[in-house]
Amino acid sequence: MSGAGYAGPYRPLSGAGPYSPPIGANDVYRSTTVAPGAAALGLFGGLKRAFAFGSGAAECQVKDERLLGANPEAANRIVPARTDSANTNTNRNMPSSGLAEEAALLGAMPSDSMDDIELKNIQLQFPSSRSLSRDDSSAQEEVVETDRGNIVVAIQGSRNKPAILTYHDLGLNYISSFQAFFNYIDMRALLENFCVYHINAPGQEEGAHTLPEDYIYPTVDELANQISYVMTHFGLKQFIGFGVGAGANILCRYALGHPDQVSALCLVNCISTQAGWIEWGYQKLNSRHLRSKGMTQGVLDYLMWHHFGRQSEDRNHDLVQVYKSYFERNVNPTNLALFIDSYVRRTDLNIHREMDPTKKKNASLAMPVMNITGSFSPHMDDTVTFNGRLDPTNSSWMKISDCGMVLEEQPGKVSEAFRLFLQGEGYAIQVGRRRSSCLSVEVAPLSPTKMAMFRKASLEELLKIKLSSGQWPLNIINITENPISAIVC
Repeated sequence: MSGAGYAGPYRPLSGAGPYSPPIGANDVYRSTTVAPGAAALGLFGGLKRAFAFGSGAAECQVKDERLLGANPEAANRIVPARTDSANTNTNRNMPSSGLAEEAALLGAMPSDSMDDIELKNIQLQFPSSRSLSRDDSSAQEEVVETDRGNIVVAIQGSRNKPAILTYHDLGLNYISSFQAFFNYIDMRALLENFCVYHINAPGQEEGAHTLPEDYIYPTVDELANQISYVMTHFGLKQFIGFGVGAGANILCRYALGHPDQVSALCLVNCISTQAGWIEWGYQKLNSRHLRSKGMTQGVLDYLMWHHFGRQSEDRNHDLVQVYKSYFERNVNPTNLALFIDSYVRRTDLNIHREMDPTKKKNASLAMPVMNITGSFSPHMDDTVTFNGRLDPTNSSWMKISDCGMVLEEQPGKVSEAFRLFLQGEGYAIQVGRRRSSCLSVEVAPLSPTKMAMFRKASLEELLKIKLSSGQWPLNIINITENPISAIVC
């Protein structure tokens, strides 16, 4: 810029300064947006302009009378409103339509507004609450007479299929211990091949009456002998045992006395030793409180620790509250005290690991055993001790992570492990694995003997498939005894 006049492409924003144009010049950069002749709009025009600004329409139009004189078609131009600060001046100078253009615009818009939309097809669905009641059970209950009184057995499935026999833990029965697990989606598909017999300890069934005062509760060995009456009542010759805690110990005792009647055992938190001094003292105190005061807070805390371990509410608060309510309302305290007294007086199983093949027969459990525990279970060390007393060629130890009560907190992992265990014994071969389920457990490594047996069985199966399909020649000699040397290249 030079001289007193203005030269160049830019002009000052105001009338101040030596190079400013006279005040009142038609400058689009002035702080006002009122075009020349705006005062001539009158009262009606002012109201119309104020109404258009305050309506908050999605598309705002501003008419500039200066542009109308130069370009009459600019009145029909529709420009979206912008609220950002960088384009404030531009928005204030955009053309707007009159009443006719606004009416045409409204006529072209959809008739339905967001306020008129009705959500007709949306329904609220609340998750079903976890309940421990007989109403949710599909099992049929029968009373079986034994030499130590009657016991209730619940049957689930067709009776002409292989039998699975279950036994529950302290403070529970077949409903609170196994109902949710056997109703799990993976287990329902598996149980189509089996019939499950749920045994309830005397006086522990749902809605049980208080046992008479002169009733002498059976010992754990006598509870194990009651299984013989169950098998006779239902005409069973063999079964697969599934026990938890005290029930696992009872099933072990029956398997030791009747190894030919037990095909396999799946045991959760099984203890093979007798009760220690700490357990004996706690259980005696619990038994006294249950007889005199009922379900006290101390007994409740011990039962929750026995089943879930420590810090259970941090892992699954809702499930813990369900079981707390169950122990307080649905458990007969006198009958539970008798069951606890019987379990705390248990003897040692007197089994040990014997590596001499000639002495293995009566040293330990002869049938395949799957030994399961949870990483937060208070009985994890006892399961390790129990695993050390089993034959490594037919037993497996599994620790499932992030749970204490494995059947309730990790049913998917337990059902997957149980399915593989049964398929390894020749049951339910056609049942497959769901894609959404995953197995992340800690499994004890296979022994060299079991690894050799697995490789031999896999190779024999491969040879049979190849021969049946015609891919290999038929001059094979002695496949079953020496499959590796039988392959002719």
